[in-house]
Parts: sequence; structure tokens; C-alpha cells
Amino acid sequence: MFENFQFTESQINDYFQSALHNLAIAKKDYEPEVVFKFCYEAILKLAIAVCAKNNLRVKARQGHHIELIQKLSEFMNDKEIEIIGEEMRSKRNRDLYNGGVLISEKEAGDYLLWAEKIFQEVNHLFK
Repeated sequence: MFENFQFTESQINDYFQSALHNLAIAKKDYEPEVVFKFCYEAILKLAIAVCAKNNLRVKARQGHHIELIQKLSEFMNDKEIEIIGEEMRSKRNRDLYNGGVLISEKEAGDYLLWAEKIFQEVNHLFK
């Protein structure tokens, strides 16, 4: 699912900035579904950035979101990332493919706080 690849610092920074942008959108919005979706995308983009920082490029294939979440969890040595990331991925899939999932304001807020915590933990890698 991953291949070795030498990214430039500019490319890595672009990935990280894109992840930050998605997180910023999640912070600004009040609609729980929007907060949730942008938090999920921010975590995926963060995983791509962390992988790039570690000279890994993900191949876009079935299951690559699972692999990205697992790899971020592995690099951060934090099993919670895999657990919560998989929960988010599953909800996103049910929403997309099974007629929708309602995200409460509390859930959205919890996901946002969790995503912000993960970003704070990895921020030092991108300075």
C-alpha cells in the first residue's frame, strides 16, 4: 500500500498546510456533519503529511484510508488514533453508502477536540 518516495520539504509542507486548512474549516463551522467531515479529512491529510515526512507515499487503492490511519497511529505510537480514526472512517462510509449518519453536536465537538490534540502532538515535525 505504501512505497518509498523522497518528498521535497515544499511538498511535505503543502500536505501539512492542506491538513491545517481542513482543520480550520472544521473549527469555523457549526454544522456537526461539516465539522465531522473536515476533521476526518484533516486527519487523513495529516497522515499523508506524516508519511511523506517519513519518505512513504500511499497508493490510492481500496482500503488506503485504513492504512493511512494505521500508519499515523504507528508513527505517533498512539493506538487511540487507530481506534478513533477507524470509528470516523466507518461513520463516514455509513453516511456515504448506507443512507446517512447523523452526527450530534457533542460528537462533532469531541472529534474536533481529538483532532486538535493530534495536530498539537505532531506539530513539531513540521517546523
